[in-house]
Amino acid sequence: MHCPFCRHPDSRVIDSRTSDDGLSIRRRRQCPECGGRFTTTETASLAVIKRSGVIEPFSREKVISGVRKACQGRPVTEADLAILAQRVEESIRQTGASQLDTNEIGLAILGPLRDLDEVAYLRFASVYRAFESLEDFEAAIEELRADHNRSQGATKHE
Repeated sequence: MHCPFCRHPDSRVIDSRTSDDGLSIRRRRQCPECGGRFTTTETASLAVIKRSGVIEPFSREKVISGVRKACQGRPVTEADLAILAQRVEESIRQTGASQLDTNEIGLAILGPLRDLDEVAYLRFASVYRAFESLEDFEAAIEELRADHNRSQGATKHE
């Protein structure tokens, strides 16, 4: 790590702390050359393998823009989309994988999106689960209905 003051190519870590969200580490450093102190933040990189084979860093903003299309005309706010993207990133990081393909990310979006808005979920699922017929939509709708019936049954018994 180069010193931002004198550009010395080395520094010494004085203190390390995990961030509140647990996704990064804050390190306090000191330059042995000029004595300047500075802070760095380290995060584990998460890479996405696109269909073309190109590898790029994971982006919450890309998750949001992809889901935004499915949520068009639905009562979903930008704050809802930001929370969804955070949930998706957290679930992907919990897998321990450092590289995922775009399809895996699309599938990771389905659960949080289903909780957020079922119509947007169906729109998005039709792409990522490769719906090819009306029967595919009907099966997904039946699955949603069955979940509603189970959750309503659990509520009635409580």
